[in-house]
Amino acid sequence: MYAPNIALILVDLQVDFMPTGMLPVAKADTIIPVANALMQDYRTIIATQDWHPGNHGSFAANHPWRKPGQVIELHGLQQVLWPIHCVQNSWGAEFVEGLDTDRITKVFQKGTDPEIDSYSGFYDNGHRKSTGMAEWLREHGIDEVHVLGVATDYCVKFTVLDAISEGFSTTLLKNATYGVDLMPGDVDRAIEEMKEAGARIQA
Repeated sequence: MYAPNIALILVDLQVDFMPTGMLPVAKADTIIPVANALMQDYRTIIATQDWHPGNHGSFAANHPWRKPGQVIELHGLQQVLWPIHCVQNSWGAEFVEGLDTDRITKVFQKGTDPEIDSYSGFYDNGHRKSTGMAEWLREHGIDEVHVLGVATDYCVKFTVLDAISEGFSTTLLKNATYGVDLMPGDVDRAIEEMKEAGARIQA
């Protein structure tokens, strides 16, 4: 069992990110048994949950003549357009069946503002609004986090980078993350970026 100052962060282990979901991440389903085993070693377990309104600006379907994978400008920020996914109160937004959710201490929802995306579990992509996770962790005596989930090159990466910038000692559990790799090499570049920012990479 890890010391009480260390928390495990599960990033977006939701139906729509599994291989049969609306925004599939290859092999994401293999993370679930690994996550369940790891959770037994932590006293505090945080889960992030993508939680979009149906009119979210990141959905390609909400932009005429656009398709997933294209990049637009959304309120001053570059935005990758995605398939509709993790819509609030939909089955696809639920945590994956088989994930031991009873062990989760606290859930932080993100991507709730239709005008801005939120890859990180800590902030939206413009760092305009906090989810409250950093404050909650500090209030509960947490100064170190271990991170797993999907996708390595998006929500995991930005959660790790924000954890570091917020002063948390941060470890990426590499064997329990998978990425989108929209462009070949994105996952490898993301891991290198996290490492250069100060994350410990645990295979």
